[in-house]
Parts: sequence; C-alpha cells; structure tokens
Amino acid sequence: MKIDIRYKPSYSLAFIRLDGREEVRVESGSMVSMTEGVDIETDATGGFLSSISRKMFGGESFFQNTFQAPSGGGEITVAPPLPGDLLDLSLNGPLMVQSGSYVASEIGVDLDTEWSGAKTFFASEGLIMLRTTGTGQLLLSSYGAIHDMELKAGQQHTIDSGHLVAFTDGMDFEVRKVGGIKSTLFSGEGLVVDLTGPGRVLLQSRSTDQFLAWLIPQIPMPDSD
Repeated sequence: MKIDIRYKPSYSLAFIRLDGREEVRVESGSMVSMTEGVDIETDATGGFLSSISRKMFGGESFFQNTFQAPSGGGEITVAPPLPGDLLDLSLNGPLMVQSGSYVASEIGVDLDTEWSGAKTFFASEGLIMLRTTGTGQLLLSSYGAIHDMELKAGQQHTIDSGHLVAFTDGMDFEVRKVGGIKSTLFSGEGLVVDLTGPGRVLLQSRSTDQFLAWLIPQIPMPDSD
C-alpha cells in the first residue's frame, strides 16, 4: 500500500494505491473516490461487541469499510470531515490516538478500546484516546495543521485537550483542569494533558471545541414568537 497526501495542510486529500487484491480499512464516510473494480465491504470491524465498544467509548463509527483492489490494483482517495491535515505513519509500536483522528489503516493495524487508560480520558468530558496496535500504515487526520514533537526522557509538555492528536503508548500523562476555578472560567482554557517523555506527540493547530464556541453564538436563533 502506498499513500500520497496532496493539498496539505488545509484541505489534505490522501491517494491510497493498492496492489492486486490488497485491502485497506477506512473509517465510515471518509471515502472520496475510487477506481473501477475496487470492492467495498462494510462490517462491524473486530466483531459486534468490539464495534459497540469503539462507538460508545471511542467516538468512532460503528461500521467501517474494507476496500479491496482488483487483481490489477486500484486506488481510493480519502479525506476527513473537517478542513485540515493528514499524516501517514508506519506503526511499529502502540500509539494512542485521539478519537475522531483515525481515517484509515492497513489490515494489520487494530483499534483497541479496552486500553486501561481510556476511562481516565472518558471521564474528562469527552477526551477519548484509542490504542492502536499491530503493524502497518496508519492514516490520521487533524483539524488544522499537524505539529510533530519528540519529547526527551523526563521532558514534560502541557497540551490543551482539544489540540491533542496522538502520543506514544507508555508515556506518563495526567488529565487535569487549568489552574483553579478562576482560571478555568476566565482563561478560555478547559482540560489539559500533561505528557512526560520520552515519546512522540502529535498536535493539531486548531480545536473543534474552540471553533464551535465561536460559531454557535453567531448562528441566528429562531424568533420565539
């Protein structure tokens, strides 16, 4: 499988080239186009109960699509629902991924919602992380551009929860509110995540929560009369 990402970073579109009979798993609703002969199968990936768990606690679609190329190969294009970037990773170790950032992956990559830390994030007002395991290419999306960081051993970085895309499994983390009540109410910040290296951290330059906080007051309300 080869992935070519174009139109970065604002409106990224991924071109996924498949060899003959090769398969790729794609999040429901992410397919933009595909070449002739590509077959699509929709199912509850990982089994019925696993898919329910992913939907309830991970924010991912109940169903996912598996695309298979014909004998001569094929191509599909995929994109996230929001304007932003795409990043192609070669997964060689578990990675924690923010719910909603998953777009596509090779069949050898699995999404695990039974990760023990999920409850910590779930209790934090919707900040959900999925544990990706296995080997293969993993395609992630962001709202805005992706900023890639590498933290050294013992180095700590504090990230607004709305800007977190992914981080290396095994990094120490703490989810908390910013400062005291005054800071939480008036700073414009909410929950943050303290991450401690070593490990890789992926951030997104925009936050959907902040965008909605700006957008909703601009929407005209219906006349109560």
